[in-house]
Amino acid sequence: MVVKPSLPADSADEDQADQPTQRNWYSAPRVEPFAALDWYTAVELPDSLAMPLNPAQRRRAWIHRAPESRVLSRYRESGGLDSELPAPWWLRALAAGELSSRAGGFAVEDAVTELLDARGNWEYVPWVGDAESGYWEFVPSEMAAGPGTVPTTILLTHRHPGWIDVVPAHSTRTPKPVAMNLGELRNRIAEVEAMVVPPDGA
Repeated sequence: MVVKPSLPADSADEDQADQPTQRNWYSAPRVEPFAALDWYTAVELPDSLAMPLNPAQRRRAWIHRAPESRVLSRYRESGGLDSELPAPWWLRALAAGELSSRAGGFAVEDAVTELLDARGNWEYVPWVGDAESGYWEFVPSEMAAGPGTVPTTILLTHRHPGWIDVVPAHSTRTPKPVAMNLGELRNRIAEVEAMVVPPDGA
């Protein structure tokens, strides 16, 4: 039995796997799905994935679909927070005991998406590593700090329990992110859109 690595391990019929089978000359060796699944395969997105417009459309890897307990165990077995392994913010938070569930992380992503879509002028940037959730840029801020401005950016993080970092528009030096939770982002969104770090010497 060969199990496609990008599919959840539970897609194999575990009851049948436990039963002895008669080997014929043409039978292929049995492949253990979990043993064959390294971490980079676990976070890999399918080649057929169209350009996602939000984090929900990126949830196509094994880590998004397999049972949460198996994902967490696999991450820890592979090195977890002590390693350089690519992992989404919600999995890092889950492994650290700071987030109660994967579904809770998805809910944060979806709430930020809903808020920024309703505001307009925010562009989702999906061109990140397979394990990441992407981020948002405020398009009108692209020239706010002069030529070469990096627009105001919202990204998700495991480093604080609000889960949201805001990086103001800047050109010459990267400012420290402003930590927020979802409620603060909603209440301060107009302020966020106006955030600019003047270039050095301005």
